[in-house]
Amino acid sequence: MTEAFISPAVELLLEDMPKAELHLHLDGSLRVDTALDLARSRGIDAPRTREEMAAALVAPMPCIDQAELLRAFELPIALMQDAEALDRVTAELVETKAAEKVEYVEIRWGPLLHMARGLPLADGIAAVCRGAGRGAAATGIEVRLICTAIRSHDPTNNVDLAEAAARFRDQGVVGWDLAGPEATHPNPIVHGRAFEAARAAGLRITIHAAEWGGPAQIRRSLPLEPERIAHGAAAIEDPALCDELIARGITLDLCPSSNVQAGVVPSLEEHPIARLHRAGVSVTLSTDDTTVSDLTLTEEYTRALTRVGVTLPELWAMNRRALDVAFADEETLVLLRRRFDAWAAGVSALIA
Repeated sequence: MTEAFISPAVELLLEDMPKAELHLHLDGSLRVDTALDLARSRGIDAPRTREEMAAALVAPMPCIDQAELLRAFELPIALMQDAEALDRVTAELVETKAAEKVEYVEIRWGPLLHMARGLPLADGIAAVCRGAGRGAAATGIEVRLICTAIRSHDPTNNVDLAEAAARFRDQGVVGWDLAGPEATHPNPIVHGRAFEAARAAGLRITIHAAEWGGPAQIRRSLPLEPERIAHGAAAIEDPALCDELIARGITLDLCPSSNVQAGVVPSLEEHPIARLHRAGVSVTLSTDDTTVSDLTLTEEYTRALTRVGVTLPELWAMNRRALDVAFADEETLVLLRRRFDAWAAGVSALIA
């Protein structure tokens, strides 16, 4: 398919557009220069030139499958095994997002992955909260955090993680997630007690589904009563499932470029985000990872217009929708909605 043309005026509009991003992984968004510094200062066996480090941190496009994509996270996780590194990487990610007019961002990460060198769980969570707070104070954007459990971890350890994460609600931790290898650990219900603990403590619920296994994986997640599903593009294959998502008000936080990278869809041109939106399914648009996918949110918006087939009004609707399903407190979201709507009023001729 021929890539659609967008005018310089639309390019500027996308750059200037206030943005909200709900699906963003901390360990997939490590700056290359920071990775080099952490490798040297921690004595970690890793590439020592910028070119080699970039090659190591960016996953292939496309990968063979989700498992190959997940291997790209091994190096950044190895580099983020102490509180100082977690604090720094989080603050830098907030700064990166602020530079492209992201005004609200939810950053998710798996705290249990960062304890290999003895970092206490609470200290690791505190470090990410501290970095998010520093980044927010420096840039003025709103930042919230989602704690991610891993499918392959012991369910009892994930219960402990949920209880620990909930103690940081006053420091920006607002959500609970489950991610990881679906092919080898397809059933999320084994982690049901962790979801119960997170929900009881006031954390909002999302879950990764259908990076492998198609619509059946989305259906397996529904008994856990998520408000949002990370990915879930395969829902388009099951009209009854789409109807159920609509009826239950469940949002899909979609990442088209990452879905192509993981082999979930064959190409951007075949990604179903526009079809899902037109069918009435609630969708948002995110990058998933800035470094692993070598992608900015503005670039993902551009690809949505030029290759996926999303229209500019649809793109704005997806972006604005994020503020209706975000996990922040309503007081914060009301102010953000007003700012977004005021901006939209000034360019209504283009995005209406």
